[in-house]
Amino acid sequence: MDWTALWLTFRLAAIVSAALLVIGLPIAWWIAFSRNRLSFLVEAIVGLPIVLPPTVLGFYLLVAMGSRSPVGAAWTRWTGHPLAFTFEALVIGSVIYSLPFAVQPFAASFASVDPALLAASATLGASRWRTFWRVVFPLSLPGIVTGFALSFAHTLGEFGVVLMIGGDIPGATRTISISIYDQTQALDFAGANHAALTLVLLSFAMLCLIYGLNRRVWAVWPFK
Repeated sequence: MDWTALWLTFRLAAIVSAALLVIGLPIAWWIAFSRNRLSFLVEAIVGLPIVLPPTVLGFYLLVAMGSRSPVGAAWTRWTGHPLAFTFEALVIGSVIYSLPFAVQPFAASFASVDPALLAASATLGASRWRTFWRVVFPLSLPGIVTGFALSFAHTLGEFGVVLMIGGDIPGATRTISISIYDQTQALDFAGANHAALTLVLLSFAMLCLIYGLNRRVWAVWPFK
């Protein structure tokens, strides 16, 4: 078992999932409640990583992070080193790649909240911010946890995108999925099996968490 790759993957998944909470909740709110006729375009952009081959997305992210691109050049001036083939590149790419897995459950949960509750909150003088935290957030918590868990699990199993933008640098960009590929290429099937089985068990645990929450077998909020 490549414990360094496993730890790096867990760190990447935790950072990406936390970032998607910050980025995804406002986007999901806008998608759920916007009356703009062009809101479907935003939904399509958010959902694009689901249908794009990982190598296609990884290629364009690599181009965007290259030293000749405005983003890559600015990063090099700011940090003194290129952006591509770094852990930071993995975080940025993984946030984009896992965005729909967080935003779509968030938006679906927000849209399912009874509009009468929102109207009642506004009638009582509550701001949108207060309405979100006191009404929408508690009622949408199962969907928020689902989006967090899905984005975490999706990041654990990434391969194509992280390989394109991060390469295979031990201790820096080699994730557990890349380690499994390397072990398979080296005919170390026992090592690959141990790592793959670990991912299977982790993914299964995530799915049990999601389905258990949706069936109210386990809950993180006292819904009554």
